[in-house]
Amino acid sequence: MIDRPGQAVLAMDGVIQAVTDEAALACPPDARVIDGRGATLAPGFIDMQVNGGFGMDFTIRPESIWQVGRLLTRYGVTTFLPTIITAPLEAYARAQKVMTAGHPAGYLGAEPLGLHMEGPFLSPGKKGAHNPVYLRLPSPDLVKDWTLRNGVRLVTLAPELPGALPTIESLVGQGVLVSAGHSLADQKETEAGIAAGIRWGTHLFNAMPALEHRAANLTGVLLTDDRVGFGLIADGIHVDPLMIKLAWRAKGGRGLVLVTDAMAALGLSAGVSRLADFDVIVDETSARLADGTLAGSILTEDTALRNLMRFTGCSLAEALAALTTAPAARLGLTDRGQIKPGLRADFVLLDEKLQVAATLVGGELVYERGASPESSI
Repeated sequence: MIDRPGQAVLAMDGVIQAVTDEAALACPPDARVIDGRGATLAPGFIDMQVNGGFGMDFTIRPESIWQVGRLLTRYGVTTFLPTIITAPLEAYARAQKVMTAGHPAGYLGAEPLGLHMEGPFLSPGKKGAHNPVYLRLPSPDLVKDWTLRNGVRLVTLAPELPGALPTIESLVGQGVLVSAGHSLADQKETEAGIAAGIRWGTHLFNAMPALEHRAANLTGVLLTDDRVGFGLIADGIHVDPLMIKLAWRAKGGRGLVLVTDAMAALGLSAGVSRLADFDVIVDETSARLADGTLAGSILTEDTALRNLMRFTGCSLAEALAALTTAPAARLGLTDRGQIKPGLRADFVLLDEKLQVAATLVGGELVYERGASPESSI
């Protein structure tokens, strides 16, 4: 993070070359100087769980990943994991084809780094807004092509299910981060999953057992085991602010990663939207199924940043870690998440109210507040 007036970053060919005083910069003609002009210059935000946005759902229309990626930059997102929820297996294969085909010509937007497969290997008892018709038991054979090369970065599953442990081991061997979520796992089952390779927990507190003082379970292990981190939806609705404060005190910026779990209604007015097979009723603050079940969110990463500071009292630098360095470390990314020479020139400029003023990806301006919609995508 850079918040001193006069400090600037020199970027060339999409890479940070120097961080120094603007007056000291000897700028080559093909380089770019990014100057906060008294604002806060932060690394680009990394969102590990996005179901869609702006009327588009990735599970239904995986080809919309690129359209949504362009528009996510208005919230400071420069890297994201498009999330495919529980669906027929063909839906995952379609999404993989979109990812492996690569971005369209001239694409300027947040980088979809790989898919987050949230399902279908989930507990029926914690299905949330996932269609139980498509739930399946995990099997290494079913995930044999879920690899980094084939566009998969993260898989959420319930570690207590039959077949989960060998499936976890297979996925880890294929370079995929495995997360425990939508699960009823107790302590023993969770620890077995961690021993097999689980290193993350999907949206802490949501779709998992409540934190119990006499029944150790997945939630307690995620809060206390330093081998694993977790995502957290900090909208104050999915998780009460007091429990967010508890999670922050347990793991802080080391293991807590802010995610949005944003769905198709992100960026739209209140009304009826869609999450895979289900209609979702959206008001000004939340998205729910007809029975009241939360169905993703309409949270943005910049709002999550401000909420985390308000709920926990942490500093801006501490909160930024939960959107930048922490997710980068969890995903094994060494080329982003910080402002340092040699890393990608992905930045967010925040004003005095911590609202996004501009976003740059690879040193290119992809969003500027007040510009026409066409110039921001």
